[in-house]
Amino acid sequence: LAGYISQVLKNYTDHACDGEYISLRCPHRTTISIQSSFYGRIVPSHQMCPSRYPHSYAALIKEDVACSVGTSLQKMLDECQDRRSCQFLVNSRLFGADPCPGTSKYLIVWYKCRPNEYKSKAACEDDKLRLSCKKSMVIAIYSAVFGRTQGGSLECPYQSLGMPMIECQSASALQIMIKRCHGKRSCSIYASTYEFGDPCYPGIRKHLNVIYTC
Repeated sequence: LAGYISQVLKNYTDHACDGEYISLRCPHRTTISIQSSFYGRIVPSHQMCPSRYPHSYAALIKEDVACSVGTSLQKMLDECQDRRSCQFLVNSRLFGADPCPGTSKYLIVWYKCRPNEYKSKAACEDDKLRLSCKKSMVIAIYSAVFGRTQGGSLECPYQSLGMPMIECQSASALQIMIKRCHGKRSCSIYASTYEFGDPCYPGIRKHLNVIYTC
């Protein structure tokens, strides 16, 4: 189980040069969750993905090291999101118009493996959040947010009317929840600034939202 938990939390990175296959895969009972993606070239080819053109030709053309394609994230979401694995050949035709035709490019993808069955629980500021699993199962925390998010939290109507709609989140919420709950059968924590610090301006109502699996 510890291995499964660490795989679920891990940020995976994969890359492939033009003309190579990229292959993403996640362990059993999890699916791919794309975090971000880059296709283009921002480092010279001697550092990553050497040019496939013959040397004489490569010397003639000036390599572009400020080349990126805006469609790579959407393409990765279309191809791989919510699947157990995906594989395809990397080339510029996949991503629409080629911004730097003479330059060989590469794809880098950052992703996580999300549990297929995960639960979400929220608590308003100063309320207690309690997580528990059935006998012989333990908690695996996937994400945790303490603060205030753009969409707000439906369970926690904000009293601070007149306050601008701002986003503020604790940077340490995930670490705190892992320490408190990870690998335990049940746990509880107060959604308070005492536990998580105050990432927002005074007077802004916050909430704690946790995604986990058993």
